[in-house]
Amino acid sequence: MLKKPLMKVRITLALGAILIASCGGGNVPDATPTFSVDQIQTYAVATFASDLTMTAIAAPTDTPEPTQTPAPTLPVATSTGGTPFGLGTAPVGGVASTSSCYGLTFVSDVTIPDNTQMDPGETFTKTWKVQNAGSCAWEPGFKFQSTGGNNMGATAFTLPSAVAAGATYDISVPMTAPNAAGTVRGNWRMSTAAGQYFGDEVFVVIVVGSGGAAPAATNTTAPAATAEASATP
Repeated sequence: MLKKPLMKVRITLALGAILIASCGGGNVPDATPTFSVDQIQTYAVATFASDLTMTAIAAPTDTPEPTQTPAPTLPVATSTGGTPFGLGTAPVGGVASTSSCYGLTFVSDVTIPDNTQMDPGETFTKTWKVQNAGSCAWEPGFKFQSTGGNNMGATAFTLPSAVAAGATYDISVPMTAPNAAGTVRGNWRMSTAAGQYFGDEVFVVIVVGSGGAAPAATNTTAPAATAEASATP
């Protein structure tokens, strides 16, 4: 942009040129055009505006910086829950079973038939005769454990040795009758060492004290979960 002193000089020169032209030069008899004060001011302003335009063209202009576009956010895949691999549908008792070569079928109650009368706190040993109904042998470390009801103080029985496919086996578990009178039931089932249940769920039913006997039941039902003892081979 022009500074004010320079602008005044240019305006003065423009006015002087106009005055000289109006007065004429030498002895030329031609008529000289006459400019009014308004015309002189208009000319001066136009000259000044032209200078400003040239200055503006010469001056650099600011170029805006490009705006960065944020990268798109990719959706994150989520996993959905489901049945663990190798496990079947959870049965009524809440304990999942496995579809494999293992199987167990209840054969009979060797001791303590259903609705056996017991005194409060009386100890006894419940023995079931079962058969390996699968195509694979039961392996040492398989567990026969409580899966629901009252375990009557018993803990899980761990299979000490293999049981061949098709063979029968007597499983004995020491128990203690509860102190409260009434009918008491406990459910039991076999599982692999990894905790996969299979085969029939069996149970024990006793009547403690003067409690009435429960209706007779068949000792094979659907599954349920947890508890150890010794077996009679």
